[in-house]
Amino acid sequence: MKNVKNRVLLAALLAGSTLIASGVTVPAAAQIGGIVHDPRNYAQNILTAARTLEQINNQISMLQNQATSLANEARNLTSLPVSTLKELQGQVDRTRQLLSEAQRVAYDVGDIQTAFDARYKGAALSGPQAAMVANAEARWNDSVGAFQDAMKVQAGVVTNIGGTRQSIGTLVSASQSATGALQAAQAGNQILAVQSQQISDLTAALAAQGRAQMLDAARSAAAEAEGRERFRRFRKGN
Repeated sequence: MKNVKNRVLLAALLAGSTLIASGVTVPAAAQIGGIVHDPRNYAQNILTAARTLEQINNQISMLQNQATSLANEARNLTSLPVSTLKELQGQVDRTRQLLSEAQRVAYDVGDIQTAFDARYKGAALSGPQAAMVANAEARWNDSVGAFQDAMKVQAGVVTNIGGTRQSIGTLVSASQSATGALQAAQAGNQILAVQSQQISDLTAALAAQGRAQMLDAARSAAAEAEGRERFRRFRKGN
């Protein structure tokens, strides 16, 4: 209907413009059936109506563009309905719990210093025979406990792999079906969080393994020092 009206107005406008442009002499006013008809005024009215219609069409187009822009903004601001944060926090907490259960020599700097002062150097390697034997046994237990801790942490990391894989699959699927920029960004941020959790697990496993290796190396060094002290005493006949 709208297009039909536009074509009618355009045809009338062209007709009026043609009359004016062709230079045809048209009476300023003509009386038809008792009604005064002014062709020039008629053409001007058609021209005004066409311009008004054009302005209305422009306003309609502008409103349509604004509506489209608002719809796009709404999609871009839609939050991602999927979150794996709780699962990731649970995995990190489990790894931290395993680390906190470190036997005998923990990861605390003060505890490590105390243990080394008591069992790995100084008087611990040159005291009475009974004390040397007790300290040697304590060092052995330190090493065994550290290797056990490392194995537990590694087992926990391997257990987390299944949950991590599921989280990544969920987030990748969510990012591929994201309806806006916010959802895509949130999915990307959560994927980065998964990667951070994996790095934390790897760091924990390396720390536990390194701790076990260092304690075993310290035990070996202490045992060597004890052996020299015993040999010295044997030579002196003590």
